[in-house]
Amino acid sequence: MITGDNIFTAKAIATECGILKTEHDGQVVEGAEFRNYTDAERTHKVDNIRVMASCSPLDKLLMVQCLKKKGHVVAVIGDGPAALKEADVALCMEIQGTEEAKESSDIIILNDDFRSVAAVLKWGRYVYNNIQRFIQFQLTVNVAALVINFIATVSTGEVPITAVQLLWVNLITDTLGALALATVQPTDDELMQREPMPRTAPLVTNIMWRNLLAQALYQIFVLLTLLFWGQSIFNVTAAVNDTLIFNAFVLCQVFNEFTSRSMEKKNVFKGIHRNTLFIGIVGITILLQVALVEFLNKFADTEKLNVLQWVACIAFAAVSWPIACVVKSIPVPEEPFSVVTNRSIRSFQKHFVDVLGWILDGGCGPDLLPA
Repeated sequence: MITGDNIFTAKAIATECGILKTEHDGQVVEGAEFRNYTDAERTHKVDNIRVMASCSPLDKLLMVQCLKKKGHVVAVIGDGPAALKEADVALCMEIQGTEEAKESSDIIILNDDFRSVAAVLKWGRYVYNNIQRFIQFQLTVNVAALVINFIATVSTGEVPITAVQLLWVNLITDTLGALALATVQPTDDELMQREPMPRTAPLVTNIMWRNLLAQALYQIFVLLTLLFWGQSIFNVTAAVNDTLIFNAFVLCQVFNEFTSRSMEKKNVFKGIHRNTLFIGIVGITILLQVALVEFLNKFADTEKLNVLQWVACIAFAAVSWPIACVVKSIPVPEEPFSVVTNRSIRSFQKHFVDVLGWILDGGCGPDLLPA
């Protein structure tokens, strides 16, 4: 909390708001004290400061600059155009805010209610979470489709999933899937208690990679099994087997929509009875898939399937639920995979250069070789 009030008033308000629970050294400073710090002192102490009182607009600007320098995403609410312009996100009140502050702000709170800031935060995190859910779902589909078509083309010279069928899969993932996953309602427990996302945090997290790779690998396993042994297992023609592959692939995506509702929770069905739109979209997808396989054979290049074949496809797809439950129990490192990979590459490059330099310096000369 940064305020122009004196230090005693600031402490009382911060304690009442829960910003200052137990005061320790360096948690409460005055603007003049913060202003007189050196750059190194300011950078070292800024993370420990909870309240800055008796401050000027310049002190607010120094605080914002210092926090951004340390990599924090900074939001400022109130007055002080310089600090508002410098912040990543600037908010001001519509009624009490000055015209200069409004011009410098990104978000203007129309009702002057500070609780609206919490609503902005919740819905911002909700949208970000929806984007991540959709990306995880979309990447799972794309990885599985790419691998199965590539292997089929290399091994047999033909693709089991035709262009029209791929268009239908894209319709499921891009349109119906996005609508279904966007209908998951936000909850305060899930979103507001979460730690803030760092500025350098990747959009595709380690948790997402874990989930999507597990589902994609299972789908690839099922589809390759059907591709190479489906005809003998079900005693069907090649055309019917291709329809089995297409049907199983689509149903896997339908079941994967349920597992994508939550990236970390094992119980993906929590609250689903209240989400009628999600259930309706999934129902429409299944009905359209049945019509595509059973009635639109010439259009979709499919063959009719009997009850046993439908049950087999549904069983293959349903296995994705227990797989998701097991996979979500596997811990993943907090450090992004990309950072670990880059560090490993740099380490390899350094050792390679060292070994190359040792060789060029005569380290492997004839006189040093073993007898």
